[in-house]
Amino acid sequence: MHRTSRKGLRYEDRARLYLQQRGLRLIEQNFCSRFGEIDLVMLERGAICFIEVKFRSSLSCGGAAYSIPLSKQRKIVKTALFYLARQQQHANRDIRFDAFLIQRQPDGSDRNEWIRNAFYAE
Repeated sequence: MHRTSRKGLRYEDRARLYLQQRGLRLIEQNFCSRFGEIDLVMLERGAICFIEVKFRSSLSCGGAAYSIPLSKQRKIVKTALFYLARQQQHANRDIRFDAFLIQRQPDGSDRNEWIRNAFYAE
């Protein structure tokens, strides 16, 4: 496993714990398909949430909020649709695409930001 993958997993675990403390239930972590990867698949009040986790160590280039471009959003949507096609028990649920951003602050602390409905399926 690459060093960046281990670091990414650490931040995904942080996001998962944060979200579980707020009532979400983990279904799957790091779901991969030929279309792409989804960091976290979770349930919140009956809705299935596909969550992209991003960490940025600086605010340059817009920070974490600008790290999920349209091309990445499209990959996540395709991967989510593939997931739903294979997981029929979730086929009739509402779906949501969230972002969980971890942004390193100038003082060295990290700030978490959970954005529900960060983007939508086209």
